[in-house]
Amino acid sequence: MTESEFFFDTPIYTPLKLEKDVIENIIFSDNEFEGYNPWKKVESTFIVKEVNGESSYFRSYGGYARISVKCKRTDAIFRYYIHWNMKENILIKIGQQPSIADFHISEIKQYKKLLSTEKLKEFTRAIGLAANGVGIGSFVYLRRIFEYLIHEAYNLCKTDGLILITEEDYKKARMDQKIAMLSAHLPDFLVEHKTMYSILSKGIHELDEETCLLHFDTLRVGIEIILDEKLDELRKREKIEAAKKKLLKVKV
Repeated sequence: MTESEFFFDTPIYTPLKLEKDVIENIIFSDNEFEGYNPWKKVESTFIVKEVNGESSYFRSYGGYARISVKCKRTDAIFRYYIHWNMKENILIKIGQQPSIADFHISEIKQYKKLLSTEKLKEFTRAIGLAANGVGIGSFVYLRRIFEYLIHEAYNLCKTDGLILITEEDYKKARMDQKIAMLSAHLPDFLVEHKTMYSILSKGIHELDEETCLLHFDTLRVGIEIILDEKLDELRKREKIEAAKKKLLKVKV
């Protein structure tokens, strides 16, 4: 667990069982760490400026504290509220400003060319729910995004005549079978990690809030990697089209 992962990626109320030296390094770190400033919309370097509660008692016995993290590029101060259960070596964020949603919602706006307005809102809701400690609900929205990406690939293949099974057979197929059918037309990461869907479904039906929150960031990043691959392909196509148009204007 790095400082960046704790401050910028870990949802509040997520209990982290860590070694004491790792917890101390996060709380009392003098290290600079990289991150995104959602208030100024810039990448920056950060440092722990102050721990309100950095008394000998807190360092010896744990408890509650407020941490101030400074953006070195803009001097903005982010506030974090934590609880350190030293007996069990468990660290929990119980509040922060800006929120986890603030950090990540700005980043997902780059996918507006790939996701419908409705799906972009659902992705935003997933991040917002996880940021507020709602794990199962966040999984519901992530699963909808996943299903949307698969169904979109199916529709494209059907339109181009690249898939020969009937729509009825396709609908009856399990998700791993659908991914296998469409593997040539899906991002490599999705094909290689098709178990993501089973984890999302298990989270909705079997896992508790705490476990869903623990795995939320991994699954969110997985979906973003899928979208990143699609975004790279889209940008490449756009560059090719732009180049073709410019070449047509060249007089030889």
